[in-house]
Amino acid sequence: MSTTKELHAAPKLAPLYAKALLPQSGGAKELPDTEYLRTGIGIDPAHLAAYNQVCGFRLSDELPATYPHMLAFPLQMALMTQQDFPFPLLGMVHVANRITTHRPVRLGDTFSMRVRAENLRPHEKGRQFDVVSELSISDDVVWSEVSTYLRRGGGSGESKPGRQLAAPSPNAIWRVPEDIGRRYAEVSGDRNPIHLHPLTAKLFGFPSAIAHGMWTKARALAAFEGRLPETPYTVDVRFKLPVLLPAKVAFTSWQTETGWAFELWNAKKPKPHLEGTISSTAATPGPRRGR
Repeated sequence: MSTTKELHAAPKLAPLYAKALLPQSGGAKELPDTEYLRTGIGIDPAHLAAYNQVCGFRLSDELPATYPHMLAFPLQMALMTQQDFPFPLLGMVHVANRITTHRPVRLGDTFSMRVRAENLRPHEKGRQFDVVSELSISDDVVWSEVSTYLRRGGGSGESKPGRQLAAPSPNAIWRVPEDIGRRYAEVSGDRNPIHLHPLTAKLFGFPSAIAHGMWTKARALAAFEGRLPETPYTVDVRFKLPVLLPAKVAFTSWQTETGWAFELWNAKKPKPHLEGTISSTAATPGPRRGR
């Protein structure tokens, strides 16, 4: 039976980052059965506008599919910095993200957000698990996200063959500025030092700051405005090599039977940063949450 911790405000991220630097004492082997719940959530129009500008979306009263991640992220941080969480936050790798928009989500709606961790399982490079987030209006889930994280170490070491969705022949070339990590951190609150400055990134083994994975997903999604399927639809990505800042990246997209596929590549070398799909899902109501 899961334990629900209800919050009446978004957790403060600065103390959570400080907490992430402290050693964990629990030594837990399993994911906690805690679910975080925040109710009465509204959208700040100025924050939505700032997010849209940083990620390349047009201004609208309909939220981009990636925007509710801004509402989920503080709860995710609170969950993953618990003393009984089995892995330290620093060093975890966000390897995949799947978002489903069950119906249009608009500025002016009031929401509840639930976040939990589940499905701890082996990976060839260690262990991985999912952080599941659900945005609801009353009892109807209108948006959901599954973020998959990898904790390296103790894996089988048997890598699966890589899969390339298409040859890297770009539809567009984007220049990603050196400060995009700091700009995205301002709107997302995700101030992981690997994204902020070359000096802090080097402390963690990167030659320069790297772009946030969720920024690359949002920037790719923005390229489909006006071409997205009707809701419900799912945007599913796998994060590959980091985008070292500043960067020049190549974007490729093509239609599929269920929607679109896309890739983001290093413009100088045929190495993928991100691959993903946008797929229509069955036109059924979103799941419902019991009280």
